[in-house]
Amino acid sequence: MNKDIYIFSNGELKRKDNTLYFETQDTKKYLPVEEINNIWIFGEVDVNKRFLEFAAQKEILLHFFNYYGYYVGSFYPREHLNSGYVLLKQAEYYMNDDKRLNLAKKIIDGAFSNMLVVLRYYKSRGVEIEDKINEIVDKKQDLEKSQSIEEVMAVEGNIREVYYSCFDKIINKPEFVFEKRSKRPPLNRLNALISFGNSLLYSAVLSEIYHTQLNPSIGYLHSTNNRKFTLNLDIAEIFKPSIIDRLIFSLLNRNQLTEDDFDEQLNGIILNEKGRKIFVQEFQNKLDVTINHPKLNQTVSYRRLIRMELYKIQKHITQDEEYNPFVARW
Repeated sequence: MNKDIYIFSNGELKRKDNTLYFETQDTKKYLPVEEINNIWIFGEVDVNKRFLEFAAQKEILLHFFNYYGYYVGSFYPREHLNSGYVLLKQAEYYMNDDKRLNLAKKIIDGAFSNMLVVLRYYKSRGVEIEDKINEIVDKKQDLEKSQSIEEVMAVEGNIREVYYSCFDKIINKPEFVFEKRSKRPPLNRLNALISFGNSLLYSAVLSEIYHTQLNPSIGYLHSTNNRKFTLNLDIAEIFKPSIIDRLIFSLLNRNQLTEDDFDEQLNGIILNEKGRKIFVQEFQNKLDVTINHPKLNQTVSYRRLIRMELYKIQKHITQDEEYNPFVARW
């Protein structure tokens, strides 16, 4: 079974013959190279060309985060499943305004539907948010009327604002109030959790794209511009409510994360190393959780669901098979 490695310590990643190891001042730990899909790096870690060549050969992705927990970038080895045909079809659907708009609407509709699943779950447990649910349902109609990507993004922003306004009632902890969305830097603890969780999800989706024929630099909701990757941002929108938001609610409601797991910086608040380790472990667990898939009549993990979503996008652009986004049923 392939797995991910998370590195929080400072040190150096090295290659020796056909093995990889991580070396700190005190220890040397060999890594099971044949089993690794991704290495997530949060500490100050040095790598050299010799190491990266071997990682590329073994199709291992590296994801880098800085001291503040912000995503810095990924080492994305040369695609091993490259398809010129799929790339041309991706570009065709991006350049055609109607085709791109249709896909962007589908992606955001999937995100909205999953937000409603989350809110209805907590409403069934006594959280008084019915008015907000109705407001989102009403605003969903604006999505269908949207005539451009800009209008779609505006509707998305309006609905997300309503959705986030429910967080305080769901969490009900004064030390984790939402106030408003703030990113770089997050201005409170809840925003720090959302930003960190979303960064992890963007990287996880990117890792799944690597195992398909899709090119991560061509998205449909997020514009293909100077950003290196955009398709992962698109697909992450669908899964944020089910994976990241529910994970945050669980961590806080079970007191797995407290005020002590955050550090106040000059400009904002970040998760400290202990907090990040807790979040990362639970994130990993969440991706590996298996759920019953109604159509397949079998259990699949969230990680597998993300890969399946990418396959659906690929079929949509190469075989004209209508794309319908994943919507959770739990």
